[in-house]
Amino acid sequence: MGTPDFAVPVLEALVAAGHDVVAAYCQPARPGGRRGRELVPSPVQVRAEALGIEVRAPVSFKASLPEGLAAREAFAALGADVAVVAAYGLILPRAVLDAPRFGCLNVHGSLLPRWRGAAPVQRAILAGDVQTGVGIMQMEAGLDTGAVRLEGRTDVAGKTAGDLTAELSAMGARLMVEVLGDLDAHPARPQPDDGVTYAAKIEKAEARIDFERSAVEVERLVRAMNPAPGAWFEHAGERVKVLAADVLPFSFLGCEGLTVNDALTIGCGDGAIRPTLVQRAGRGVTSAEELLRGFAIRSGTQL
Repeated sequence: MGTPDFAVPVLEALVAAGHDVVAAYCQPARPGGRRGRELVPSPVQVRAEALGIEVRAPVSFKASLPEGLAAREAFAALGADVAVVAAYGLILPRAVLDAPRFGCLNVHGSLLPRWRGAAPVQRAILAGDVQTGVGIMQMEAGLDTGAVRLEGRTDVAGKTAGDLTAELSAMGARLMVEVLGDLDAHPARPQPDDGVTYAAKIEKAEARIDFERSAVEVERLVRAMNPAPGAWFEHAGERVKVLAADVLPFSFLGCEGLTVNDALTIGCGDGAIRPTLVQRAGRGVTSAEELLRGFAIRSGTQL
């Protein structure tokens, strides 16, 4: 049960390990493509269909809705030993969690109980966490409160959200196969009561760069919003996304958001940043140097 790219390596690992995947659940196809006129299937749907796996995309599992009740019954009728969940995107009620023989196992992209919730990778980067990881969690009704069977760790170390998501996805796929290979060898251990934090969904408004913040924080924002939605500033009525940036040790008091040279060095609340990869609206990703050739941002410009 998964929807985005994060879940695809998990599905592939299950198949490669010889498990009998009786169905793949994902969110329904969304409008997209050219001008949003076409329904675009999720990455999990595309991969599952290529693997010859039946795809199901219920809109809900709520018992109060006729379609939700039917979805519950169809899920239970599979007679699955276990459900593997990775960034599915739908709330699973108790009736669904309890239907498989061994319940539902979730691939969660953090070291629980830190960063329970929707955006653990981005929140770890924004907070400046030195390490993060992925856990195989026995799901229960609470928000990511289930006991953890196995986890892996990795350094954040300047990685983008895209980099870290791909790394944790691959790691989670390996750990899931290991756990399924011997459930008894990986007992579910309750999460500690201390250290609980919540990873709220990333809102688009958060992607706007606030140069009042320190250069270190701005650079974290750039990495956390890469590849989507992309951190951005505005110049001449146009948004410019910043996909990578260097932190510079210089201090420019009173120059927050001001370009201090012709090389797009921008003052922050503490220190300065210099974007290295940027993207204008409707155009490809370029270096900052290439951007400035056709889109002048002179020293002294307030962004």
